Amino acid sequence: MPTDLAQAVAEKMQILPLEKQQIVLEFVVSIEESEKPKKLSLLDKLEVISKRMPDEVWEKLPTDGAENTDRYLYGAPIYK
Repeated sequence: MPTDLAQAVAEKMQILPLEKQQIVLEFVVSIEESEKPKKLSLLDKLEVISKRMPDEVWEKLPTDGAENTDRYLYGAPIYK
């Protein structure tokens, strides 16, 4: 049955002027594109991950940003 449908569409397409065929092709491509799963950017992925993290985890993270990176990585003294 799908080949009959494809054949019917192909026959109708051949009757149309080229400009109309181009419009139909663009429409079909847009439908095909809308069916594809969307790829998330790195920022979107990080946002999804951060939303999954419980508040208790966020509360345990350091709040001083890069000021004491050496302390957290290498055990260096805290800068104030």
